[in-house]
Amino acid sequence: MSDNNNKIIIAIDGHSSCGKSTVAKEIAQKLNYIFIDTGAMYRAVTLYCLRHNLIDNGIVNIPELKNKLDQIKVYFRLNPETQHNDIWLIGENVEQEIRLLAVSNNVSPVAAVAEVRHRLVALQQEMGKSKGIVMDGRDIGTVVFPEAELKIFMTAQPDVRAQRRFDELTLKGESVSYEEIRANIIERDRYDETRKESPLRKADDAIVLDNSFMTRDEQLKWVLSRIAEI
Repeated sequence: MSDNNNKIIIAIDGHSSCGKSTVAKEIAQKLNYIFIDTGAMYRAVTLYCLRHNLIDNGIVNIPELKNKLDQIKVYFRLNPETQHNDIWLIGENVEQEIRLLAVSNNVSPVAAVAEVRHRLVALQQEMGKSKGIVMDGRDIGTVVFPEAELKIFMTAQPDVRAQRRFDELTLKGESVSYEEIRANIIERDRYDETRKESPLRKADDAIVLDNSFMTRDEQLKWVLSRIAEI
């Protein structure tokens, strides 16, 4: 896979909190590919909206957001300590802040804004021009890279995803409610699957990975075996 001519695009789509980013990061490291967390890009825009009072009770001020889009600079930089690409928002590393529950609770309506999606999709396509990338999100295999050589659709049972997210946030010292997280996951699934702009759906040629009862190591081996088949 080190030969540039052999490099491919790996698109990983799926439901929220099913471990897409974790698997994508590990695959990218194994292959010496670039990992791009598109969800982090939408979360960064959501964080900007929260900071600038562009969301009120889950309702996005779309005209004002459209006016501000040119000011919202979102990009990735390599973190020398972790060797992962962190998300930056207008000169600030926001990798940790975008993971807070307040952002999770508001990201779906922001991601549904057509102008936001068009802007970020164009950025994502630019990032993947040279191939050799693993990109995860909601519409990678259907909209961003419909020509990707490998498309995976990841999912897991809502209760399993809620427990994983609860454990992750609790480990970070956040005081969170399992029921609130579960409700957020179910609502995000509904919002992502029914939105007008680039709804979440499995690409016709995507392979389903239900990781409800799989360890991280088992998931990694499963994906690597799919890559080996190409």
